[in-house]
Amino acid sequence: MTSVAAVIVTYNRADKLGAVIKHVLAQTRRPDQVLVVDNASTDGTPGVLAPYEAAGSITVLTLPENTGGAGGFATGMARAYEMGADFVWIMDDDCYPDAEALEELVRGYETAQHELGTAPSFACSVVKWTDGGICEMNNPGPTWDWGRLLVRGHQVVLVGHCSFVSVLVPRWAMTRFGLPLKPYFIWFDDMEYTLRIAKAAPGVQVLTSTVVHDLGVNQGVNFGQITYANAWKYEYGIRNEASYRLHHEGVAEFVAFARRLQRMMAEGRVPLRLRLRATKALLRGIRFAPKPEFPRSVL
Repeated sequence: MTSVAAVIVTYNRADKLGAVIKHVLAQTRRPDQVLVVDNASTDGTPGVLAPYEAAGSITVLTLPENTGGAGGFATGMARAYEMGADFVWIMDDDCYPDAEALEELVRGYETAQHELGTAPSFACSVVKWTDGGICEMNNPGPTWDWGRLLVRGHQVVLVGHCSFVSVLVPRWAMTRFGLPLKPYFIWFDDMEYTLRIAKAAPGVQVLTSTVVHDLGVNQGVNFGQITYANAWKYEYGIRNEASYRLHHEGVAEFVAFARRLQRMMAEGRVPLRLRLRATKALLRGIRFAPKPEFPRSVL
């Protein structure tokens, strides 16, 4: 029987984490294991986790320092792999899956595997915002033949990448391609990872699997919105994407990304000092080329 381990990565979101756990434990297809990776939270997170851990409902991995989303997912996925999980179901600490989200993901994955004759590299949910509309930051990228299964009557479409908000990753993908890149820390780690594993086979988005992403503001990444408050996060994202474009897609794609970055900052009237910080982050991507770690074998 297929086993699924849910992996939730959290950092200082005690106010939302409890709701996430409740939604995960209330699934019609309940995960066989629930791992919560606490990235050294400094708020009331341990108090939220303690009752669930005492009841044996979840396993908590408390890290000594904040390793970002990338480090948290890599750690949690590695532990799930060591525990023998056939799939890991990963999500942020502000993702509320609807009751049938996991059941539909598993069914959609199996349907795609049967119809395509090959195993998808991942299966992701439809991510909504709190108002019921689409979450702008979490739209997966479709493949050229995205409707191949849709025309056969299945509520499943083919995609090439997605974000880490309700994604089912099969064990074979971790064995073959390793784990998310810890050095990325935050931003673009999900894009890099799903693009990496999709080299073997496309992923799928299961249209009947839905979750709510409780972001404060519903907007996608826009380099024209860099401010002094959020610049640190954009610097990670810019460095990571620059690294990916250069080392995995070539010089032309790196240059295209650099031009897009500069154009969007100009259009957004980003202050000169912040544009300089962003440009330095872009240049750091030239020498930044981390390699993936692999989960420890349990065979």
